[in-house]
This record gives sequence, structure tokens and C-alpha cells, in this order.
Amino acid sequence: MDVNETDVVVIGAGQAGLSSAYFLDRFGLGPVVLDAAEGPGGAWRHRSPSLTMSKVHGIFDLPGVHREPSADGLAPAALVVPEYYGAYERQVGLTIVRPAQVSAVRRGAGDRLVVSSGAGEWAARAVVNATGTWMRPYWPYYPGGAGFLGRQLHYAAYRGPAEFTGRRVVVVGGGASAMHVLSELGGVAAGTLWVTRRPPVWRDDDFGEEARREAVAKVEERVRQGLSPRSVVSVTGLGHTPVVLEAMEKGTLHRLPMFARIEPDGVAWADGRFEPADTIVWATGFRSALDHLAPLRLRTPGGGIQVDGTQAVAEPRLQLVGYGPSASTVGANRAGRTAAVNVRRFLGARVAA
Repeated sequence: MDVNETDVVVIGAGQAGLSSAYFLDRFGLGPVVLDAAEGPGGAWRHRSPSLTMSKVHGIFDLPGVHREPSADGLAPAALVVPEYYGAYERQVGLTIVRPAQVSAVRRGAGDRLVVSSGAGEWAARAVVNATGTWMRPYWPYYPGGAGFLGRQLHYAAYRGPAEFTGRRVVVVGGGASAMHVLSELGGVAAGTLWVTRRPPVWRDDDFGEEARREAVAKVEERVRQGLSPRSVVSVTGLGHTPVVLEAMEKGTLHRLPMFARIEPDGVAWADGRFEPADTIVWATGFRSALDHLAPLRLRTPGGGIQVDGTQAVAEPRLQLVGYGPSASTVGANRAGRTAAVNVRRFLGARVAA
């Protein structure tokens, strides 16, 4: 297989990847963007059809192009956002190669990192990794899970409330995904049970710019130490969003502590409590999709990759966006610009910002 040489490869075309590519292109570095999906939209392509524009936290504009907000609050985000991303790619003129599932990034000859994908190989002087988390749903282990006679699914596979009609559903998780499910199952399922490892923390403010920066800073500190990152959502708490208010109105937000084990027909606690169930929805979040970086051996004893800003400390040719503090819409655009500036500085480009 021929190896294509280029200055910069961006892996992933979600918000963080497109933001990085925009600034790299603006700096005159013309990146090649490799995207595993069949079309634009990043993780938004895979969201439940029931997640409408009125229910999402908000869509942050990609840099450089003004977006007209969707006037139809009932339109599925899985359609609206990919359409916006696709229009953005065309308007900005980015080079997107898809589908191009990246299998490995390794150190090549000279000063290059070699990126191997189903669409070919590229030897790049710098790589911006923006693979996000959606492709790695996290399923925690609990005793008895293999013997459960009902259905178990992760939020990544949730497609709306209709298939849960008349079911007794346990929803596990304390974040926005759990809120989405609970807001829709009330009055549809025969019963819902909400369980979390820690009591939920509710926000009463509007989660403005200062609060967002504080949340990002908390996650940044972990990745700077090489620890496994927490999500930004895990440190923001839950606001009284339309989804949360709907769940409250339907009476589905009566939280119980985490069960101790799963029985064939329900869940049980250490104190002897048992609740029957025939469905468990694991709204337990995602982990960073970084298996393709394994050849670089960047993992620390703390379980993460040590990152300063977006710079992988142990590999100066690699930037990580959509990782840690930029794994949500809160920090993705800022991380994209930071990564591009770092790459320009590393390559010694002499192009004015």
C-alpha cells in the first residue's frame, strides 16, 4: 500500500475535529481529515430519533461560519446537526476522507507518524486525534448480569420510548443520557426505577461562561496528571433543562442508590430490597476511543494519557482533542484552535493567524 505524505492528519470529523481542521486550514496547513463514518455529523448521526432539537443542551457554532438556529424544535438532532456539519465542510472547503476507519497510529521513519486506515496510509508530521467517545460505550460490571432474563442495552442503542411500552425499566446513570430516557419513559413504561452510584447534584444557575470554564479546568487538571479523564458533564451537575423538567413532571426522578447485584428477574440491594425488572438501560457514559493510539504506548500508570492543554506530553507530534476537557461541546472549539496553534508552532509554520 502506498503511503501518502502530508503535513497534518486530523482523525475524526465531529465538532472537535472540524474545529481543529478549520484553524489548521486557516494557518495554511491544509489538513487531511479521516472520518470513520459514511457521512458528516460525528456522534450526532447515531443519536436517538427522539432526541429533538428542543431537548439538546445546545449546538455550539463551528468556527468561522454563522449558523441559523433550527426553527423546528421537534426536528431530530440526528438529522439537523449532520446537515449543518455537512454544509460546514462544503463551505469551508475541508478535505474529508470517508469512510476511513483508523486502525493504528505508529512512529514511522524520520519525523513522521504513520496513520493506517481502511482508506489508505498517511505519513504526517503532526496528528490531531479527535475520535471522541461515542464508539466506546461504558458498561459497568455488576454480579449476576449474565443471568438476567430480560433485555439490557446501553444508551448508545436507545431509539425512543415506543419499544418500552408496558416494560419495567431500570435506568442506571446520573447524567444527561439518563435524564433523556427517564423523561420519555414516564407514562409509557409500566414502571421506571432510577439508580445512581452517587446522589445527583442539581444546578440552579444558568451554567454561564464562567461556570463552563471552571468545569473544563477541573477535567484539565486530571489529564495533565495523566489520570483517566472524567467527563465534563460529571463535574457540572444537572441543570433544570426542559428534559429534566419533563422527567420531574412525569415523576420518574425518584433516585435510589446503586443495587448490589442483578437477579434473573430484577435487581437487588445489599439490605435485601428487591425490585422486579425486565429491562435495564445503562446510561453510564462513554470512554475515549483511543485503541488506535496503542502502538505509541502513551498510557500512564494512572490509566490515562498525560496531556497539557491538547498536547500529548510524551509525543510532541500528537494533539488530543475531544479528550478530557474537550470531550463535550463546552470545550471542543477552544481545543481545536489550541491544537492548531500547537501544530503550527511545532512545524515552524510562518503563516500569520
